[in-house]
Amino acid sequence: MIVWEWLKAVFYGIVEGITEWLPVSSTGHLILVEDFLPFAFSEDASFLAEFGEMFQVVIQLGAILAVVILFWQKLWPFSGKKSREEKRGTWSLWFKVILASVPAALVGILGDKLLEKLSGKDIDGWLYNSIVVAIALIVYGVAFLIVERRHKGEMARIESVDQISYRTAFLIGAFQTLSIIPGTSRSGSTILGAMMLGLSRTAGAEFSFFMAIPAMVGASGIKLLGFGAWVAENGVTVPTDAWVVLAIGFLVSFLVSLLAIRFLMDFVKKHSFAPFGIYRIALGILVLVLWLVRK
Repeated sequence: MIVWEWLKAVFYGIVEGITEWLPVSSTGHLILVEDFLPFAFSEDASFLAEFGEMFQVVIQLGAILAVVILFWQKLWPFSGKKSREEKRGTWSLWFKVILASVPAALVGILGDKLLEKLSGKDIDGWLYNSIVVAIALIVYGVAFLIVERRHKGEMARIESVDQISYRTAFLIGAFQTLSIIPGTSRSGSTILGAMMLGLSRTAGAEFSFFMAIPAMVGASGIKLLGFGAWVAENGVTVPTDAWVVLAIGFLVSFLVSLLAIRFLMDFVKKHSFAPFGIYRIALGILVLVLWLVRK
């Protein structure tokens, strides 16, 4: 029943819109959702597998659109309301974001191809499963609790993204490479790394949002091209239902992200990330229990 498939897309979009920005791993949550609520609008299992992999990445563009809209004034360097100095500051911010994106791009693209050549399976093939997600959720949950405890009461050296140096931006980007492991969380890795490098929670979260733009646009482009190549190679006709499902997931992800980003920015001004660490640990344990039960 196609309406049921639409409702699944809505649920995927809600999960993506919430978890993309909170440090709890959107990819990990989507993998878990797929385990229990896979799409079934086609009888071709291979097509559904390829579509599902592409869908989970492309709906992240909806989340990215929310960032662009919410931070448009800060991100747009050609605004007539900005002084020449403010425009230079915006360009500098973009150069730092691009520099921070280099490590993950190199590891994600070159590392993925090298691993596939050596082992016959890419990163997705080796790591995208419930056990890896559970372990990553728990490990990074513990890490958040430790970092928050060690930094409790300390004043951050960097209170604004404008104060981030190019060296610090690159080091935060190095932390982003850890998010290749599902369950780690891209935002979780970058925010955790930013805090360890002296950024305030607010500055770390904001810079993490900006880093997501090139990372997700690039990942979505690669997945779309890969999906298109697979469709052409196998002579498959993509059903209209597939595009409708993708559009629904994209739209819902965008709308929910608008709320999630505002919530996180307000939350970190008054609270620590410790609750997210506890949530990650609890969810990781639950995933392990469910895996053992289903095994």
